[in-house]
Amino acid sequence: ISARVPGTHDEFLINPYGMLYEEMTASSMIKVDIDGNVLFNASDYDVNRAGYVIHSAVHGARPDVECVIHTHTLAGMAVSAMDKGIMPIAQSSMRFAEIAYHDYEGPALNLDERARLVADLGDREAMVLRNHGLLTVGTSIAECFNSMFRLERACQLQVMALSCNAEIRLPPDEVVRHTQHSYQPTTRRRWGLMEWPALLRKLDRIDPSFRN
Repeated sequence: ISARVPGTHDEFLINPYGMLYEEMTASSMIKVDIDGNVLFNASDYDVNRAGYVIHSAVHGARPDVECVIHTHTLAGMAVSAMDKGIMPIAQSSMRFAEIAYHDYEGPALNLDERARLVADLGDREAMVLRNHGLLTVGTSIAECFNSMFRLERACQLQVMALSCNAEIRLPPDEVVRHTQHSYQPTTRRRWGLMEWPALLRKLDRIDPSFRN
């Protein structure tokens, strides 16, 4: 996970490589620039090379993006290996009817892959990294998390539906397009606008120390 440093164009915070998400706090994040220079690191951990390549690619090419999340969940990796990608199985899946795809090139260690990755992403908010995992971006952390949460649920749903050994009923293309369009955010209602404050309240109830 990474987040652009407010007020900058070429600096972002990224999670330390080797630290569990449940161990992380705000002060655990490492500040780096687009060129990979570490500007601040209060931990004993380093930055994952592949993570830097992927996240710096997006932050460098998309000034509208404030946050990037990349995951290797079981459901996400399973769907990333499916030729049809995200299927419009249910209403929540149809939000991603126009999701981007990026073909697997091996571990993302080479800087030259960045250009191809952002070209495939375009101006979209979500992408399936084929045979790899999932990627979402957002104009805020809340928006990015919301997209990843919904995308992960769509993948879980697809894996469950396909495991039932029953014929999948898909809606007509025009219905899928209409549903996908209805999910698009507006200037008044961005993705995650309601969910994020609720999640922060939940975290405050569980353990407010995450803020430190």
